[in-house]
Amino acid sequence: MSPSSPSTGPASDSSSTESLERAHQVLESVWGYDSFRPLQEEAVRDVIHGRDSLVVLPTGGGKSLCYQVPALVRDGMAVVVSPLISLMKDQVDALTNNGVAAALVNSTQTNDQKRETADRIRRGEIKILYLAPERLLTAKTMDFLRGVPISFFAIDEAHCVSNWGHDFRPEYRGLRVLKEQFPNASVHAFTATASQLVRDDIAEQLNLENPHVLVGNFDRPNLTYRMVRNAGKMNQIQHFIQKHPGESGVVYCITRKEVEQTSAALAGTGVRVLPYHAGLSDEERQSNQEAFIQEKVDVIVATVAFGMGIDKSNVRYVIHAGMPKSIEHYQQESGRAGRDGLAAECVLIHGPGDVMSWKRILENGDRNNFDAAMQSLNSMAALCNGVHCRHAALVEYFGQEYDADNCNACDVCLGELDVVEDPITLSQKILSCVVRLKERYGAGHTVKVLTGSRDQKVLQAGHDELSTYGLLSNDGAAAVRTWIDQLISQNHLVSVGEYHSLRLTPSGRELLRGEGQVSLTRVATRSSASNAGRDSWEGVDRALFDHLRALRSQLASERGVPAYVIFGDAVLRELARIRPSSLAKLEGIRGIGEHKRNEFGQLFLDSIDEYCDQTSTDRDQANGSVPPPKMPVQPNAASMQAASLFREGHSVDEVAQRMDRAESTVHKYLGEFIQLEKITDPSPWVDTDEAAAIRSALMAAEDERLRPIYEALDEKVSYEKIRIVSSCLKNELSASNSE
Repeated sequence: MSPSSPSTGPASDSSSTESLERAHQVLESVWGYDSFRPLQEEAVRDVIHGRDSLVVLPTGGGKSLCYQVPALVRDGMAVVVSPLISLMKDQVDALTNNGVAAALVNSTQTNDQKRETADRIRRGEIKILYLAPERLLTAKTMDFLRGVPISFFAIDEAHCVSNWGHDFRPEYRGLRVLKEQFPNASVHAFTATASQLVRDDIAEQLNLENPHVLVGNFDRPNLTYRMVRNAGKMNQIQHFIQKHPGESGVVYCITRKEVEQTSAALAGTGVRVLPYHAGLSDEERQSNQEAFIQEKVDVIVATVAFGMGIDKSNVRYVIHAGMPKSIEHYQQESGRAGRDGLAAECVLIHGPGDVMSWKRILENGDRNNFDAAMQSLNSMAALCNGVHCRHAALVEYFGQEYDADNCNACDVCLGELDVVEDPITLSQKILSCVVRLKERYGAGHTVKVLTGSRDQKVLQAGHDELSTYGLLSNDGAAAVRTWIDQLISQNHLVSVGEYHSLRLTPSGRELLRGEGQVSLTRVATRSSASNAGRDSWEGVDRALFDHLRALRSQLASERGVPAYVIFGDAVLRELARIRPSSLAKLEGIRGIGEHKRNEFGQLFLDSIDEYCDQTSTDRDQANGSVPPPKMPVQPNAASMQAASLFREGHSVDEVAQRMDRAESTVHKYLGEFIQLEKITDPSPWVDTDEAAAIRSALMAAEDERLRPIYEALDEKVSYEKIRIVSSCLKNELSASNSE
């Protein structure tokens, strides 16, 4: 029998509507937001109603509000389980600055501090208490909490519960006793990344009762992803950092030694930087992390030990100076960027040696999970070497569908990778060389043969006599190695055995005969700005933004809290865009709640006054920015040829056959043709009745996503047809607006 507990029960049915209304009021008055993000309201409703739940929201999706808001709505005290002291401290600082009674108990505190917190809890003054799982599960803490009205438990970073997760922590397994010890308190698990297998394991290990499972969209549209081949890593890192002067960034390295070397090299160029890894003392790690959070330094160079313990919203870029060991790790680490919803850049610099480095590390770890870890590593390598939209690849890895044909926020979709014009012939040359080497040699040796190397091993083996010797000598070793990796990622080649010998797969043998499909790329010399990056700065007075940023840093330093706790970058940009003149004008700015408006509002208004007086700048600009004009499509030779054929009345099938292109590529050319010609009639490509149905669904849609349109049409109309009608409708509406 479960012990009795004064834990508070959920809201009754009669008060559930009132409680949800109260949640909206709390969201606006405390946090300054007028609405919840996708799935937040559903998650909040579950907590208010006392139904166990499991919530998977990507980093930056607003998981913390899902339990912080209902903690202020329900009676009693909420207990939040968090794995790291620094993460708990950041959240308590942020809550306290918003006027919320929150506290934490951890090993760094004195006995007097712990007693004071206990007294406040007994008096009912604390609404949210943060504890590490080890402290929560001690007999002393459990006995104390059984005498306190507990509203619910929130388990943060819940993937740590699962042995199948990417960051398993055995101490989390003990949390299953919460349902036994506190039967009237609901339990809610939150994590950023969890496959179906991990989600099922979390629910089982925590002993959740019929939990409501909510899984958010894994896409982070404000992030621009780039996968860059290692070509002088240190110079590449410096180049990317120089694109973000004075902004916060994280550089991840695989080893401690590389962290130290990279940090020292960046410091030598004048970058404000500190290292972070497990080899440093606890005091130095904590000090360096605090310096980064409080913006005393711009860059932290770290191993993967850094990241989960920070709640810094304004990281503008994350650079991986080496490949992570899994896509789950990459999703979480790159997700440290742009948590405020503003544009941020994620750059991954990778090379063939990364897989070997991780394999050595994994071989010295838990051998029971070695095969699964290698499978995850190979999936990560395929992502790095793939030629598929990065946003789509990440979303699809987690089992979701990406419904846009161009994300405009990755190196593939921005056209920074030049597609090889005749990839089949090039692939045949590489595959032929592998066959002539009797599928006994690895990628490095194969590259040497194809590029005509005079390496002794090549000459001694007589491989300079092969017909494929020097076949790609004009392309360079780096390009050839990239193409081999891309053939591996597209399953035309595999690397097997102790010596990682290359072998052809069945699809590789088809390709050797000139059958099948393959995409190979060269790195383009151009670099494009993503739409997200342009939009987030539209209308912002950057000099004023920097002026306000300095004030924010000063206030944060005085209070000993992270800078973003005062105001996030999104708020500062909006202030620098609107330049409000009164406290009343601050009420409409998202992210400024009542408490912060009263505490900091006049200080920032005075700073804006000072700046505008000095620069003779106008105040009270229109709220919201005008989106920048879309850049016109720049057709290449292939799209111009396709346009000519479309003008002659040829169908997509006919154009694909004439140009020897895939239908998906020709549909892209058709979209460009419709845009350039400003065509409003889709009938040449879509049946009239179908076009009318699609048009009606588009006109009724709340946004421009294609998936809801597809579902509204009973999934019977192809995405290609929806895109055609959508493009024609946009042209029609644009023409009518200009009249």
